[in-house]
Amino acid sequence: MEFIFLCSRVNVLILLLTVCSPYKFIQSPMEFGPLNLLQTTHEASLDFGRIVFNTPSAVLKPQSKTDIALLLSSLSASSLSRVTVSARGAGHSIHGQAQALDGIVVEMESLPVEMEIHKREGKDGISFVDVSGGALWIEVLKESLKFGLAPRSWTDYLYLTVGGTLSNAGISGQTFKFGPQISNVLQLEIVTGQGELVTCSRTENSELFYSVLGGLGQFGIITKARILLQDAPEKVKWIRAFYDDFDTFTKDQELLVSMPDLVDYVEGFIVLNEQSLHSSSVGFPGNIGFTPDFGTREKPKVYYCIEFAVHDYQLEHMNIDEVVRDISRQMSYMQSQLYSVDVSYFDFLERVRMEELSLRRQGLWDVHHPWLNMFVPKSGIVEFKDLLMESISPDDFMGLILIYPLLRDKWDGNMSAVLPEVGSTDQVMYVVGVLQSANPDTCNHRCLHDLLQHQRSFAQTAHDQIGAKQYLGHQPSPLHWRSHFGRRWGQFARRKSQFDPNYILGPGQGIFTNPHSASSAL
Repeated sequence: MEFIFLCSRVNVLILLLTVCSPYKFIQSPMEFGPLNLLQTTHEASLDFGRIVFNTPSAVLKPQSKTDIALLLSSLSASSLSRVTVSARGAGHSIHGQAQALDGIVVEMESLPVEMEIHKREGKDGISFVDVSGGALWIEVLKESLKFGLAPRSWTDYLYLTVGGTLSNAGISGQTFKFGPQISNVLQLEIVTGQGELVTCSRTENSELFYSVLGGLGQFGIITKARILLQDAPEKVKWIRAFYDDFDTFTKDQELLVSMPDLVDYVEGFIVLNEQSLHSSSVGFPGNIGFTPDFGTREKPKVYYCIEFAVHDYQLEHMNIDEVVRDISRQMSYMQSQLYSVDVSYFDFLERVRMEELSLRRQGLWDVHHPWLNMFVPKSGIVEFKDLLMESISPDDFMGLILIYPLLRDKWDGNMSAVLPEVGSTDQVMYVVGVLQSANPDTCNHRCLHDLLQHQRSFAQTAHDQIGAKQYLGHQPSPLHWRSHFGRRWGQFARRKSQFDPNYILGPGQGIFTNPHSASSAL
């Protein structure tokens, strides 16, 4: 186990724990390894958002799950301090959710990657992978493909840790078919806030299992996960269709998600300007001849694109081109604006990596990312779109706006992830991702502050008027978090007191400030 200290307060605490802990977990300060006062703690105060910079007092680079358990056990058993701990994966949070101001950050990517593929045998067998929580999804993909297998549900970007996405939900264009990544987990190994190493599933320690999945890192640290696998296709038929009418666009998206036996992936995005059209096409290897008229600054015109895919298993009885033709005949896209291309399954799942590399070459990757992701009820998607378009300037918006449907019955309501509360029986809801970039060269501190304030106001309006819920969100106060969880707040708070009674974990989320404010809501 390697500890990297920044200030003496945590150093003294750990030394005192070494001497005073009745469990004698830490035998010698030398076990903490070499010190590095600047580089690693600086990295732990950064994330993809480049908005919040909370510096921890120490960084733990664990070499095993036992290191994590020893740390949390020692802190939980001590009354000397209320030091907080955050698990940090690949650092792709937006608002410092994996940071720990004056606390301890656990670098999960320091854990050795452990991965074991179990391929199904027999008619009723299932395939799965046991993988460490700090492994990247791209590593899971590469290893499982060696066996002709792959996870069923993905995120768009694969350079994220398993534990990180499972702590949120993990969504992409396959979610309508197989549910989010958290719906495809068979078993977890968790270190709770008390330092207990627990194996859990739907039938064993189920309360912890359901709590951690989508639990925003509040109840435990995921050290291993058992993920469902399916047969991987040889190729993918990747299709894009363009629209100039929002209602037709959403109607066709809902048509596609109603055909899970034929369609394997459905997403979509708003085409605001030339930049959004070209940047979204970096990973699409086909030649798109769409040359729209975007109108004027005073009277802009926007378009919409549906992106869907059909897996090609190279089966003799299945002609993939005929399948796509049958599907597209039922759609109402703009005349002649349908484009398709054949790609390998790996290249399809790696598509966002191509966009990343392009942005890196332009120096536009390590910039501010004031992203906003929201789940929107179907009944409010038109109003949400109108509110959104009133709040941005299509002419100079930098980034991408994703919009695509999900199905509520693919989510397990026992898990901690929060969806819009709707009274109707309609199973469709939408995810909208406003993936905006703000280059520091053109957007100074005041500009970024104003943008974030505007975004916060928009999110609150969408919540109050439409019932939309933030995903990967950041709330300005514990009171706002209670509103976010709604009727599920009591359950979430009780789980916190059960699995992290000292409120050590996940301080960067800002959900709980101290035991008194949390317990008062029970």
